[in-house]
Amino acid sequence: MKNFDLEERTYRFAKGVALFCKKLPRTINNIEYIKQLLKASASVAANYIEANEALSKKDFKMRIKICRKEAKESAFWLKLIIETNEKKFQLEGERLLSEATELKKIFSSIVEKSK
Repeated sequence: MKNFDLEERTYRFAKGVALFCKKLPRTINNIEYIKQLLKASASVAANYIEANEALSKKDFKMRIKICRKEAKESAFWLKLIIETNEKKFQLEGERLLSEATELKKIFSSIVEKSK
């Protein structure tokens, strides 16, 4: 994977999720899963921008914790989508799931280092 700054990386994650969701069939289940996934993945990127503009260390840590929580939630919705849709969506879904997991680990590390 190319080396991006984290703001760019979270943006690319949210964009990748949005493009993936456009390809999914509009079933009753997928409509709800997609709504939740889009909110969570965009929230990762938006809260990271907020963290970079934090007014205090406490504010920074809170925003990073939100990023971690939203990355974890994104992974949940991606797993659900992967496991309830056709195999043709599996590879792209798993790539995004891997990125959500990596982002969660990065944010966890930032939280630990900012103690």
